[in-house]
Amino acid sequence: MTVIAPRTAFFPPNLEQDRDDVLIVREVPWRDPLVAFTPFAEDPVAALLHGDGADELGRWSYLAASPFTTLTVDAELNTLIDGNPVTGDAFHLLDELLSRYRSIATTGPAPFCGGAVGFFGYELGRLLEDLPTPRQGATSPAMVVGLYDVVAAFDHVDRRAWVIATGFPETDIDCRAARAHQRAQWLIEQIKGASPAAPNKIEARWSADRTCEDIERAIEDTIEYINAGDVFQANMTQRYTAEKPADVTAWDLFRRLRQTVSSPFGAYIAGTSEFQILSASPERFLQVTRDGNVETRPIKGTRPRHTDPAVDAALARELKHSAKDQAENLMIVDLMRNDISRVCDSGSVSVPQHCAVETFARVHHLVSVVTGQLDQGKTAVDLLRACFPGGSVTGAPKVRAMEIIHELEPVARGPYCGAIGWIGFDGAMDSSIVIRNLTVDGGRVIAQAGGGIVADSIPALEYEEAMVKIRPLLSVLDSTALA
Repeated sequence: MTVIAPRTAFFPPNLEQDRDDVLIVREVPWRDPLVAFTPFAEDPVAALLHGDGADELGRWSYLAASPFTTLTVDAELNTLIDGNPVTGDAFHLLDELLSRYRSIATTGPAPFCGGAVGFFGYELGRLLEDLPTPRQGATSPAMVVGLYDVVAAFDHVDRRAWVIATGFPETDIDCRAARAHQRAQWLIEQIKGASPAAPNKIEARWSADRTCEDIERAIEDTIEYINAGDVFQANMTQRYTAEKPADVTAWDLFRRLRQTVSSPFGAYIAGTSEFQILSASPERFLQVTRDGNVETRPIKGTRPRHTDPAVDAALARELKHSAKDQAENLMIVDLMRNDISRVCDSGSVSVPQHCAVETFARVHHLVSVVTGQLDQGKTAVDLLRACFPGGSVTGAPKVRAMEIIHELEPVARGPYCGAIGWIGFDGAMDSSIVIRNLTVDGGRVIAQAGGGIVADSIPALEYEEAMVKIRPLLSVLDSTALA
């Protein structure tokens, strides 16, 4: 079927003879994504995936607003589409929605040109495995994913930006082209009219859920499970809460967070008008290219940064040669190799990088890379389902580690240790582990951090490692946290 498209429509070269798809692309003047997103900061379901531009991992930012469909899993693990209860597995439902709007217009200016954006909370693991209910359950949604027909993409390296529209949920080609044109123009006007938000004074007091002694006792209990042969490693975390100042918005907190913590996988995810996730994650969870190439980048091993360059370099060297941290990382690499092998071609899974030191604004980390090739007929959602939650935030073996986590952690993790990301209508995906994040849940702000516990862990040192990770988060509300 040949389609006469608007002159502004973008068709990939391979579709010139049979133009049965639509992708409207408009290049727009560069704007700071933190400014461009301002008009949408109060929307109940909107997302800014915010790269730091430091390297290829943080090259892109994406703005997604006004979804045409929303898939939600509430705190009781009930699934809803556009607010209406439905039956069925949430992952399969997401896959079905994406396949309904499958697009073959794959040659856009950015890796993501429209599709699903949202978060997958840690508690979704209870949909995949027979796990006990946390002693204190979550109050926030376990998953909110919007399907976005129009997005803005920002290339931090070349400082170029585009608005991209697919015209979905229309399926008739002419109706899609008309809708895509209208939606692209709408988003362009919103971005053009955006102005920087005025800074608010932010100050509040944090309260720890557990004392240092309680946390160290939980770490000791975890080590006992390891010595008994239950697990090789389990991830233990801690939580702080604060009352959000009445005149401070979640968007205010996110902008402060991004000033404090530079990382490749920043994200502001509005799940409802009262619930937002503010992430500054350093860790890629799962990436799938349009050709089915898979990558995961598990992080295990941490040292703090230091203002003295010589001391900072020594800390990085110490991490690089730490047998304990390398062993901890290797366990998670093996777990991730196993997880992605469930949906990847036999023999395609490899580890091109093992335990490389990567340096971030506040910490050094040991980062490994595991790659593979997605099996024919498998999708990005299949991969997500096979690997969720990420091994770096559970432990190994995964299910037994998660049972121990449920026993020893007093409250549900909520979105923390889940995933944030995008899945394109073309089948590509990129996602991060939800760590180094704040959660705004009504009038509360929640900060969480933790680490992997192994047989030779020392509880006091594990507690301090978690504090190294969480102090920059606490400083967003408490200016003395980093003092």
